[in-house]
Amino acid sequence: MGYVGLCTAVALANKGYTVLASENNTGKAAQIRQGIPPFHEPGLEPLLNKVIKNNRLEIANQTEDAILETDITFITVGTPSNPDGSINLQHIDSASSDIGKALAKKHTYSIVVVKSTVVPGTTQNNVKKTMEECSKKNCGPDFGLCMNPEFLRQGSALNDTLNPDRIVIGSHDTKSGDLLENLYRAIYSKKQPTYVRTTLSTAELIKYASNSFLATKISFINMIANMCERIPGADSKTVAQAMGLDKRIGPLFLDSGLGYGGSCFPKDTKALIACSKKLEYNPQLLDSVEEINKAQPLRAIELCRELIGNLKGKRIAILGLAFKPNTDDMREARAIPLINGLADEGAEVSSYDPVAMPAAKKIFDYRIEYAASAMECLRNADCCVIVTEWDEFKQLKPEHFISEMRNPAIVDGRRIYDPIEYGKKIKFRAIGLGPREK
Repeated sequence: MGYVGLCTAVALANKGYTVLASENNTGKAAQIRQGIPPFHEPGLEPLLNKVIKNNRLEIANQTEDAILETDITFITVGTPSNPDGSINLQHIDSASSDIGKALAKKHTYSIVVVKSTVVPGTTQNNVKKTMEECSKKNCGPDFGLCMNPEFLRQGSALNDTLNPDRIVIGSHDTKSGDLLENLYRAIYSKKQPTYVRTTLSTAELIKYASNSFLATKISFINMIANMCERIPGADSKTVAQAMGLDKRIGPLFLDSGLGYGGSCFPKDTKALIACSKKLEYNPQLLDSVEEINKAQPLRAIELCRELIGNLKGKRIAILGLAFKPNTDDMREARAIPLINGLADEGAEVSSYDPVAMPAAKKIFDYRIEYAASAMECLRNADCCVIVTEWDEFKQLKPEHFISEMRNPAIVDGRRIYDPIEYGKKIKFRAIGLGPREK
């Protein structure tokens, strides 16, 4: 019952289906039963409350109960990274075993749908093999199997579930794929997305190719941004705007900044690199994408140093901790290497984020300060770094920084401020912004 599982469950229940959700974390299960999401996601809590109250969504005590009483089983477990970046399939293997054992006791046909992000070959070689061994049944005649990747964006995951732009269905056999497509056609009766029917391995690769391409766009524009900072009068934001007007390129994911983070792009790019190398192919482009992203947040430290000199003993305000707005997710957040780098230089760090403070405290403990508001975070600071582009930070004016900071200076890591307006009144640097032409 993470982002994918809970949003899928709530969306199906809201459409009138009865959903049984299996969650082995008893604390999380109890929280969901009370209608409280275990993570921040706009719009999720009221809809969760609604489907819990009308008994459309129930949290099963055992995985077996959920499988025996339903027609379709979605696997939405996590697939974390191993130390070498390759995919860790322990949760997939465990879920496949549990499902197989339950299928052994089931006398009706049902479909198993893998929504977890897994490298090509996993559904066929791991999931299918384990379920057949544990159930003593054959995939195809006895039960169906599909690979149905999700394309949810944290911060708009529920909306993406309710309004997908495409549905990818990789199926072991035609019957499995037809039944899953029929479910989706019933759910999205008024506005049908585009359906892509394919093989299990192609469906698996589509997810990785999509995320890695978006990560590549981000690292590409950050490479351009790093060049712009060395060219008088150059601005990567304008470069990106003009590029985005080309229909072949498009404007999305061309925002220069501190790099990508979260639970998907870093993990999936690493996993695709590891998968590629296992196939004895060197993915040079993806290696560079990762290298640029790893170095990007450290650029903010260099800009701080250019504005205020030696950082030892200086107070740095960090506005934004989550990896993106509208989420409390700190996984691979760019604030982590940035804050660690500032601490290594002897800087004092104050921080503020509208929703991610509890998650940040688990990471940084008492090594940094946590403010109750943006203004408190700025108080007596020598420099401020904009790390997450929350709307409330966009409302801040130069006067707010001048009134609170000891030495008003800004590093705009997400390009949310007008450099001309802010640069006239305070020390200002931004990712992808070159020095003024003389």
